[in-house]
Amino acid sequence: MSTLILPTKAPLLTRKGWSAWLAAMVVLCALAPMLNLWVAEGSVFHLSDFAVGLIAKIMCYAICALAMDLIWGYTGILSLGHGVFFALGGYAMGMYLMRQIGLDGNYKSELPDFMVFLDWKTLPWHWTFSDSFIATLFLVVAVPGLVALVFGYFAFRSRIKGVYFSIITQAMTFAAMLLFFRNETGFGGNNGFTDFKRLLDIPIATPSMRMTLFVLTASTLLGFFLLARWLVNSKFGRVLQAVRDAQSRVMFSGYSPLGYKLTIWTLSAMMCGVAGALYVPQVGIINPSEMSPANSIEIAIWAAVGGRATLIGPIVGAFLVNGAKSWLTVTYPEFWLYFLGALFIGVTLYLPDGVVGLVKKLKGGGK
Repeated sequence: MSTLILPTKAPLLTRKGWSAWLAAMVVLCALAPMLNLWVAEGSVFHLSDFAVGLIAKIMCYAICALAMDLIWGYTGILSLGHGVFFALGGYAMGMYLMRQIGLDGNYKSELPDFMVFLDWKTLPWHWTFSDSFIATLFLVVAVPGLVALVFGYFAFRSRIKGVYFSIITQAMTFAAMLLFFRNETGFGGNNGFTDFKRLLDIPIATPSMRMTLFVLTASTLLGFFLLARWLVNSKFGRVLQAVRDAQSRVMFSGYSPLGYKLTIWTLSAMMCGVAGALYVPQVGIINPSEMSPANSIEIAIWAAVGGRATLIGPIVGAFLVNGAKSWLTVTYPEFWLYFLGALFIGVTLYLPDGVVGLVKKLKGGGK
């Protein structure tokens, strides 16, 4: 009689993986602050404030790319609307930062300047808890999560999938963008929120606060990477991959895909909300353009360029694409969009496994 051998549970990370993770933690959370704060500006080893801001911004984008990999790479759901969840988290944090301005605004009013300009006398109902940091932290994950839960429930329950799901997600983010452009919604119209002064009553423009937010963003990215790694290696993650590869067989095996797809969809939206909340105080502005369909498409491009279903690939893709964008928009601004389109087409045709997939093939001798 043959013996049934069950597969052993894969470790969270290999020894090399833990070494790389710890190295990234040391570089981002210890070395980078030292090079920025303690090394003289004239030194070749000094990390400039511009570089700190750029890296922090890209790390926020990398969190979104990681969230995209969970739903697209491991579940087979291509979303072209994740920019709306990023923006909702950013708006939740932006509302708190606007309340932190207090009487330091141009109109010396407790109300945000744009409300005084529009002759509003009181705060709208949805600004009720905007002066509480604890409530803001809750709303940063709850609002994108709730929107994703409701949208996903009706979409997945109706068995909408493939290109049709991608289209309605893009329609969702476009509709949200048009809604937030309206002044009467109480979100600052096309100007959005800006001119932030303080966070937790601490001036937001100080070097120490800037590096605190940088380290917090890096820690969040690395923490989410471990969470994603744990999820995809668990039984839950194996079911997600089975749904991606053969959903009908999963259903015949007695599993209901709805709960699994809805859970990972909502979790990815909450991750984007956290990324948006970290993005806003470091960039200094949030407006409806963050909800544009083009931004959501870029998130998918980061995942595709780096390599889907790898976790590390989308992070690499976010850094590669946004690093190129930072350089090209200054050097050749008129060619940036052409480059982005050509990059996506080239990766789709010649690098279906992305940059990480190419590296793995080269290491394996092209097999």
